[in-house]
Amino acid sequence: MEKSNFKRGLFFILLSSFCFALMGVFVHAAGDVPFVQKTLFRNLIAFFVALTMLLIKGRKDPSVIKIPRGSLKYLLLRSIFGSIGIFGNFYALDRLNIADAAMLNKMSPFFSLLLSMFILGEKPTLASVLSIALAFVGALFVIKPSMDFSHVIPALAGFAGGMGAGFAYACVRKCHTYNVQGFLIIAFFSAFSLLCALPSTILFYSPMTSRQFLFLLAAGLAAAGGQLGITGAYFNAPSSKISIYEYTQIIFSALLGFFLFEQLPDALSLLGYTVIIGTAVFSFLRSRRS
Repeated sequence: MEKSNFKRGLFFILLSSFCFALMGVFVHAAGDVPFVQKTLFRNLIAFFVALTMLLIKGRKDPSVIKIPRGSLKYLLLRSIFGSIGIFGNFYALDRLNIADAAMLNKMSPFFSLLLSMFILGEKPTLASVLSIALAFVGALFVIKPSMDFSHVIPALAGFAGGMGAGFAYACVRKCHTYNVQGFLIIAFFSAFSLLCALPSTILFYSPMTSRQFLFLLAAGLAAAGGQLGITGAYFNAPSSKISIYEYTQIIFSALLGFFLFEQLPDALSLLGYTVIIGTAVFSFLRSRRS
């Protein structure tokens, strides 16, 4: 991989992390709009972006819009787990500071590793088992189990969101073994999540101010930017070189949360960040040596 490609990959991964941090800011700033209604906006914009790109590519090669035989079940699993990931993340963003919510969502690589043992047949190593165990310990520092359900329930929702996202990423890897196009995966998942969010949004629709509408529109655009940034990053550089930089989202989220909402993670959350990110760095360096 050429150095210039690494620089482009690094640029895109940092752009993606910043966009996802911005998404969290806009979701949180939208206020008391039901979290399911918020996910509808996020997925609606992502769906149209992915569908547009898919149709453009489909004009040149119609095969890209076809679902390969045997891949449908993994597309459905990706969509189910991905929807759990989004619902959990958005619920946490409404009720926690955005850095804590982002950190719990970044548990996803460890859950992806866990599920990959089953659906991809990857054999666990002692290092991978220890990494997962340490990540759980770090998550406990962020969740801070107690009888204060106003904090614990949103934190557990964020944790479940990270779990769902991790399982979804493992399913994405399985989809790639069937040569399913990336934009098809995004469009399929976004459409599935839209259908999940639609009944609740219709039954419990909460009228929005123009400001809330603009915030949710901006959240959807930021999420689309994050997805496109991820695509550009891994197109230009291998994951072994740039995946660790995804954790810069935590730094962006913490800075934005502090300056915009005066949010400051407590000592236990910072300890949890250190454990989880430290474990991720260890896994990253180990994979590079391999």
